[in-house]
Amino acid sequence: MKEFNDLADLNGEQVKELLALANRLQTNPEPRALEGKVLALLFMSPSLRTLASFQAAMVRLGGGSFVISPDMSIHGIETRPGIVMDGVAAEHIREAVPVIASYADAIGIRAFAERRNLDHDLDDREFNNMREYCQVPLINMESAINHPCQSLADWKTMDDLSVPGNGGKFVLSWAYHPRVLPLAVPSATVHMAAMRGMDVTVLRPEGFELPASIMDKARQAAQLSGGSVNETNNRDEALEDAQIIYAKSWASTQHYGNRVADEEQRRDLNDWCVDESWFAATQDNCRFMHCLPVRRGVVVSDQVLDGPRSVVIQEAQNRMYAQMAVLHQILAST
Repeated sequence: MKEFNDLADLNGEQVKELLALANRLQTNPEPRALEGKVLALLFMSPSLRTLASFQAAMVRLGGGSFVISPDMSIHGIETRPGIVMDGVAAEHIREAVPVIASYADAIGIRAFAERRNLDHDLDDREFNNMREYCQVPLINMESAINHPCQSLADWKTMDDLSVPGNGGKFVLSWAYHPRVLPLAVPSATVHMAAMRGMDVTVLRPEGFELPASIMDKARQAAQLSGGSVNETNNRDEALEDAQIIYAKSWASTQHYGNRVADEEQRRDLNDWCVDESWFAATQDNCRFMHCLPVRRGVVVSDQVLDGPRSVVIQEAQNRMYAQMAVLHQILAST
């Protein structure tokens, strides 16, 4: 594997092989597998789980890592192309990425969406520009429109819980949030569940439909896996017989880039907070998933988050095991 940018770059068997490796490394660690290997971690946006899980993964495999972020650089890092650099930043990403990559055997990059122009973010332009500057294998640690590491961990979590692929019902639900959040996790999640062969329903209020390109990509994956993908604003219909409720907030696609209009659109939607009533018509063993961080009492109630349905901690731990498999695939044979 030369890079890890999108689950869609792999077929179903390749994903299963990666998950089998993650399970093997979880139970039978290889503490010298990446001895002498170095992973560079470039964070253009903040992180808790991604940073800690990648560092822990490298240590458990015998390698090392170093972290760079604009806040750590005394020069600041400029990302805009064609800019006259007469402001605060003295370092441009065109030089920064190749230099950072030259110190490592692989590089992970995390760069959130600008959330100004929908087409720009759907094309993942900023992240793809940075990919061009890399001369070593690249791992997508979250971009404007993708989060493959989270999706691989979520797939493993459902496998661990024996949630069925084909025939399993997965609900990706929009949830209220006071801030405008990116499309990366919902985009990656709906594709992952479809690729796994599940019957996927995207539940969202009017104005928060996922873009057609995201839904089309998920439907193509569902055709290959035997799953299905639907979208609705009918909560009762969506939640009936669900086995997974995966809550996530994302920006209004009707008013993308317009913060004031987005805030107005979500103003009266604070009842989109997952509480125990959401599970009335689900299957008895329905689980609650979320990528974290999550706002208690806003996105989900304490009762659900602290109760037996919640598997958010297991998801977070599986980030490390899934990423160990990715790192092993990329670096162990080089």
